Parts: sequence; structure tokens; C-alpha cells
Amino acid sequence: MTLTARLFAATAALALSAGAALADPAMVYDLGGKFDKSFNEAAFNGAERWAEETGGSYRDIEMQSEAQREQALRRLAEGGSNPIVMTGFAFMSVLEQIAPDYPDTSFVIIDGVVDEPNVRSVVFTEHEGSYLVGMLAGMASESGVVGFVGGMDIPLIRRFGCGYAQGVLAANPDAQVIINFTGTTPAAWNDPVRGGEITQAQISQGADVVYAAAGGTGVGVLQTAADAGILSIGVDSNQNHLHPGQVLTSMLKRVDNAVFEAMSEGPGLETGIQVMDLAAGGVGWALDEHNEALITDEMRAAMEAAEAAIISGETAVHDYMADSSCPAPGF
Repeated sequence: MTLTARLFAATAALALSAGAALADPAMVYDLGGKFDKSFNEAAFNGAERWAEETGGSYRDIEMQSEAQREQALRRLAEGGSNPIVMTGFAFMSVLEQIAPDYPDTSFVIIDGVVDEPNVRSVVFTEHEGSYLVGMLAGMASESGVVGFVGGMDIPLIRRFGCGYAQGVLAANPDAQVIINFTGTTPAAWNDPVRGGEITQAQISQGADVVYAAAGGTGVGVLQTAADAGILSIGVDSNQNHLHPGQVLTSMLKRVDNAVFEAMSEGPGLETGIQVMDLAAGGVGWALDEHNEALITDEMRAAMEAAEAAIISGETAVHDYMADSSCPAPGF
């Protein structure tokens, strides 16, 4: 190697070292894209808030197929991004393989648990938030029949549905809860047409409130409900604005806060399992100018009482992922 070449190589190595010291965080979205108006978009909003408040920049990747999971994570790690945040349980097996290869890179997985020293696993108590919106559905329903449209049929989404059904029955023990899932593959998260078809079928069975926990598929659920003149319930992000006066509420899953906190802590962030429950503001329900006319004083009081009872432990909402024997029918 010539002297010039050696000098160039040394300069490049120093530049890479400096870049690593000033590493930008990165975000990898699950299938469905960052503008799914739900789970991924909540993560995007958290990253954007971090960028706006800090003046920093971040890299992000929208995958087009399952095969890109490993490629995306390795590409970002080798490029010096740190921390690397990803959305969705489907990253778990890939991250288990990759994290040991990049011990100096911090990884954050949302909705999954990976036991590696450089991984933060963020989990939410979706059953608690779903219980609350279920109570609202039970109080708002005039027919006594409400629906649940889940995305991919996995324990995580059954956790949403089980909590929701419990809440419905707590508000109206005589209510009927219709439960359907969009599919058994990741395509279930991004099929609004199928979501609309399932919603129409539930409406034909008498449902007048339908809760969607299906990612981008839920957009079709909310649209069909609005077209039919019934109420819907959004999920993850606040979706009340999509159909003002038609969306009863949204079950908030503060993925945005999880992303914002991780990016704010930066490389070397605290790892292990982070539980974002109702007490920590990790889940909740949305009340704003788009749905306030639908929420009566009685409903507000019931929500305040239910929240306090869950936080104190007086009310125990069943966690399907801990015990699949859901006490509500249909599971």
C-alpha cells in the first residue's frame, strides 16, 4: 500500500470512529409502513418528536417483505446507527441472532422480549387499555352487540380482544361480543378491504360498535363503520380524527413515548424489560374535540373509576399472554 493510500485509509477510519461517537438513532418499521395511521405511525411520531425537540436526525427503513428484517438491522448497525429501534414481535428471532454480533450497539424492540445484554424490550399492557375502551363500547351500544376485529391471530392480539370483551361485559353483562381476526400471516396487518368485509359481517349480526386492533387493516374497519352509521374504536394512535363523531374513542398505546425515550437516552441506554402499563401512562383512551360529544358524564366517571381500580389492583384485567384461558366468551 502506498503512503497516500495508507493516509487515506487512516483518515477514513477516523471518520468512521467519529461517526460512531456521534451516532444517529434509527427506526425500522414493521410491515404496513410508517403511515399506517396506527402502530407504526405511533413509532414514527415518537421519532419525529425526538428530532424536533433535539434538532437531531435519525435514519428509518420501511420493509417490503419478511426477508428484509435481518438485512435492515445489519445495514443500520454496520452503518453506525445507535440505538436501533424496531416495531413488532416479528423482529424477535432475527434480533436474537443479530444483537450478539454488535455488542456496542443498543437495540430496542417494541412488543417483543429478547434476552440480550444490549437489548431493551418494551412491552405494553394492552389488555388494560382495551378493557377501558370495552367499557365505553358496552355503555355506548344500543343493540347490546359489539365487535372486535383483530389483525394477525396471535396471542398479543388476543390479549387486546380478551381485555376488550372483559370491559364490555363489566359495563353490560348481557352484551354479546363478536370476535374475528383478519388472518394468520403478516399480511393481516395491511388489508383494509378485508377489515371492511369483516366489519360488514359483524354489522349484519347486530354490532353497533366495532373495535379494530389490526394495524393498517383497521383503517378499513373504521371506514366501513362510518359508512354504515355505527361507532368504531381506533387503536395505538389516536384515530378519532379519521371520522369525527363516528369514532367512539381510540385505545392509546404510547409507542411514541417508548421511541422518544429510547432515542433521547441514546447509545448505551438502559436495557432489559420495560413495562409500559396504565399506571405509567403506557396505555389509555383518547378524548378530544372529535369524540367529546359521544362521551357522556356517566362514561367519564366510569372511566376514572375503572382506571383507579386497575392501577390500585382492585380490578385485575386478564392477561391472555400469561394465561390463555380468557374468562370472556369467544376465546
